[in-house]
Amino acid sequence: MIVFPAIDLRHGRCVRLRQGDPDAETIFDDDPVAVARHWQEQGAKWLHVVNLDGAFGEALVQAVTPDSLWRGVTSDLLEALPINWRLLHSISRGVSIPIQFGGGLRTLDHIRLALMLGATRVVLGTVAVRDPDLVRRALARFGPERIVIGIDAREGRVATHGWTKTRDILAIDLAKRMKQAGARFVVYTDIARDGMLTGVNVEATARLARESGLRVSASGGVKDLEDIRALVAHRRDGIEGVIVGQALYVGALDLARAIEIAEAR
Repeated sequence: MIVFPAIDLRHGRCVRLRQGDPDAETIFDDDPVAVARHWQEQGAKWLHVVNLDGAFGEALVQAVTPDSLWRGVTSDLLEALPINWRLLHSISRGVSIPIQFGGGLRTLDHIRLALMLGATRVVLGTVAVRDPDLVRRALARFGPERIVIGIDAREGRVATHGWTKTRDILAIDLAKRMKQAGARFVVYTDIARDGMLTGVNVEATARLARESGLRVSASGGVKDLEDIRALVAHRRDGIEGVIVGQALYVGALDLARAIEIAEAR
């Protein structure tokens, strides 16, 4: 099982939110690249990077066009990007481990740009609800190993747009639809637990994995090593990983020990 340290970016800084609330923000570091290097030094095999500005609706500037993407990662392109996108590029150059990146990806060009800037996988959340055909096209163009479906749920129902809107669709139903579309990977977040250190929702995560047949990473509420052990016990259900944030940043979870438990056979 993979332990993904989370790096949540807002206005260029490493932050944590409680239950996804933009008004309940704690700033942990002004240098996300240094944070990424720190987690790699602690033994991380992957990073989970979230562009919160994008999740809350920040648009890519007009200068980012299909033509500009064909020219590759140029200085002009980087200068035209919002700061969190530039940070993705800087983080990818600052570490040697793969990056899972999400937050506000709404088009094929957004996905292509994230991969160009150094992401190994991209996470598609809101667009999976609003435009499932785009997800199908993304899976076909970039391959299922590069696309992760982000399913964020409040009391079992899907939330979108940075968790500001709750939809009348069950998380398990969306997961099954994405499986039919060709997806293999899901990040499942229990919003009520995110950033609260109340314990990960092992039961709901394992159920989603079993019933969908997808490989699921748990997110939201991880508080200590017991949560890691509980998830490992359900590895055969299809739990592939766990995203850890608040517990790492407040010192409640030792990353090296969590990785040791997660990788034990």
